[in-house]
Amino acid sequence: MARAVLLNPGPVTLSARVRAALTAGDWCHREPEFAALVRDLNAGLAAVYEPLAQDYEAVTFAGSGSAAVEGMLGAFAPDDGATLVVANGVYGERMARMLSALGKPHHVAAHDWLAAPVTAQIAAWLDREPGITHIAMIHHETTTGRLNDVAAVGRLCRARGVTLLLDAVSSFGAEAIEGADWNLGALAGTANKCLHGVPGLSFVLGRRNLWRGPAPRPRSVYLDLRAYHAAEHGDGFAPFTLPVQVAFALREALAEFDAGGGWRARHAAFRQRARFVHRVLTAHGVSTLLPVDEYSVVLWSYRLPAGRSYQHLHDGLKADGFVIYAGQGRLAADIFRVAHMGDITGDDLARLEAALGRLLA
Repeated sequence: MARAVLLNPGPVTLSARVRAALTAGDWCHREPEFAALVRDLNAGLAAVYEPLAQDYEAVTFAGSGSAAVEGMLGAFAPDDGATLVVANGVYGERMARMLSALGKPHHVAAHDWLAAPVTAQIAAWLDREPGITHIAMIHHETTTGRLNDVAAVGRLCRARGVTLLLDAVSSFGAEAIEGADWNLGALAGTANKCLHGVPGLSFVLGRRNLWRGPAPRPRSVYLDLRAYHAAEHGDGFAPFTLPVQVAFALREALAEFDAGGGWRARHAAFRQRARFVHRVLTAHGVSTLLPVDEYSVVLWSYRLPAGRSYQHLHDGLKADGFVIYAGQGRLAADIFRVAHMGDITGDDLARLEAALGRLLA
């Protein structure tokens, strides 16, 4: 039986090295060796990007990427100002729902899902609403695969003295991220996407002075990230139980990530896979949803070919060992998505090309 290869946007196909780390042992999460591991993980996460290494500190906790985003907004979105959410997909709209649930003042700069955020429109929001002190934005909007131009918005944030809160769940470890140049206050990420870890641990990196500065009133007990920060950067023990074996896997994934050349090498590998899949699909008349130069390297979206349903394509590929991803919301009937993360070999890509050839002939 052919090995399963996940082409969905997380979890990913694990390397043998990371999978083996899950069997490293049984540790109590209240023992000093695990506290040391948590401190090492936080230091390793902060060191993934050179511009963040000196001025940002991480906290790690149990939960999905969405938990990280909600925790970040709870910890850093203001009560005495307002947050402008830049939304052009499911995940931007979800940030707005989170702020509503948290009772945080906010506005939504809504864009069509197929449109890139327009920096001039965002600047106009800041002109109209002088109470906006923060901008919350998705880096890689997985709804379509678009890589939003966070650099342009970040420069605007820096010029206006507005703090950027970034959902980097699907970009951390594979796309460029800046700190001071974007006036980045905090970002949210997860272990099981571009870092190639296991689902169950997520993290937030925040600027050091913001972790230690005045804090909004906590809206959650479990997702009070300032409590995590005080604990993990104190004695190393998280306030609540962390998944020990998942932490082993993240430690190994970060070691593998560093040994492989870091985020730039991962970016290059994903870009090569994206171009390969695009070449194969284009040869069979399948077109992208967005212009090619607007995608992240992490995931691309494609229009379903005429007469082919997503279920037909999904089930046929799954029979050959590959799992793709459906569209969301109003795009569900029209597109499919292919991610490029995980332990994917040249042999896997050759098998994928053959499987697509059989399905799309």
